[in-house]
Amino acid sequence: MTTRTTNQLLRDLVSESGFTYEALARAVRAVAAECGAVLRTNKSAVEHWITGATPRGDTGGYLAVALSRRLGRLLTPADLGFPAAAGEAGSDTIGLSLGDDPMDVLLPMWRYELDRRRFLTASAYSVAAAALPLSHVHEIAARTAAARTAAARTGCTVGMAEVAAVRDMIRAFSEMDERHGGQHGRSALVSYLRDDVAPLCRARFRTDEVRQQMLSAASRGVHLLGWKSYDVGQQGLAQRYYLQSYALAAESGIPGQDGFVMRTMAMQGLKLHRPEHCQGLAETGLTRAKGRVDAETEALFRVVHAHTLAKTGKHRGAIAEAEKARVLLTAAPGDEVEFWALTWGPPAASVYSRTAKVHETLGDHRAAAEQYALAATARPAGTYARIVALDLVAGAEMHLKRGGIEQACATWHRAIDHMDGIRSVRTRKAVSRMRGNLARFRARGLRCAAELDERARDFLAGG
Repeated sequence: MTTRTTNQLLRDLVSESGFTYEALARAVRAVAAECGAVLRTNKSAVEHWITGATPRGDTGGYLAVALSRRLGRLLTPADLGFPAAAGEAGSDTIGLSLGDDPMDVLLPMWRYELDRRRFLTASAYSVAAAALPLSHVHEIAARTAAARTAAARTGCTVGMAEVAAVRDMIRAFSEMDERHGGQHGRSALVSYLRDDVAPLCRARFRTDEVRQQMLSAASRGVHLLGWKSYDVGQQGLAQRYYLQSYALAAESGIPGQDGFVMRTMAMQGLKLHRPEHCQGLAETGLTRAKGRVDAETEALFRVVHAHTLAKTGKHRGAIAEAEKARVLLTAAPGDEVEFWALTWGPPAASVYSRTAKVHETLGDHRAAAEQYALAATARPAGTYARIVALDLVAGAEMHLKRGGIEQACATWHRAIDHMDGIRSVRTRKAVSRMRGNLARFRARGLRCAAELDERARDFLAGG
């Protein structure tokens, strides 16, 4: 008979957290659900872990995240007294720090991705890690071009032609992502960043400006990889890529780009209902960009700041900031927008979509529906099929909340028109959510609801 030894590390952390065993089990189930897993963890499981049992599969990681959120510091399964899986010791926190060289973090991450290591794709969103850019924004020092030259690992000298080639390739991957979804071309993007972009970032540069622009392009590529992870529901992995994208942007010194990644991190936190650092990220990002970028790009920062204000109950401030974003769009002098600010297409479309979320948060569903409609028409539908579809879905939900079921059904039909060929967890979730919203109308025999539900069922069955 095997006698287990009490896991004192875990016992002490649970005691410090103030969680009851039942409450901790509930928190673990919630973290697992965010990662797409369904657990039946209960207080008896917690008791077994404390008396020396080891959680199965990814559960130890979910437990570490649940306690990290409660205690306000980053914990790993090893900190909880659990052994690391073979070959993955120390990998629990990979990507959740800002080191001297982002490539030293990214290269093993990419190796794990291509090896299909589940621990990475199943990682959960970390509230503690979300605060890292806030604490490092004044601490990260860009390395000099001489330091980069000393560490050069290629025999070529990189100029603006190579920067342009990387930008063109990242733009092509981005357009593919918007047309076909985050699951399409992901391994190809990882391979391109690892095999082509990483060596260029460690090459000799003709000028310091070339070095800055190459790091900026690399940051944009890693940001896209984070976005692809987000689209397929891998929120923890997306966050890790955003952090490294931020590190590259900060090192590049390109005005506003580091703040743009902070803006993205604020958006992710809002989406996941983890608001702890969202306002700080949005405000700091805006501060980093204000007066240093063109008017349309500044509008992108201001409208996300408006959304965080709305989420924290600052209604007047939210409306005022959203109005500033609108004015910046109309007053834009036509300056060229930086390529990293075109992540989701024309800035105006992104401002409309985020303004809609401000109104939605404030309960003004009519205004929200109008803004979602503007956003859907402001992007070229052929290039940005997925995001146009999602804006239409959101608009349909606003119509439904106002009691306009027929208008909602018509808008949902338009959304599905744009979803053909898209491999995206978000679009599938949107259609599944739509079917749930239609249930009560189907039960009443409403024809438009029944026809739309049949189309939605066929869409989901098609994979």
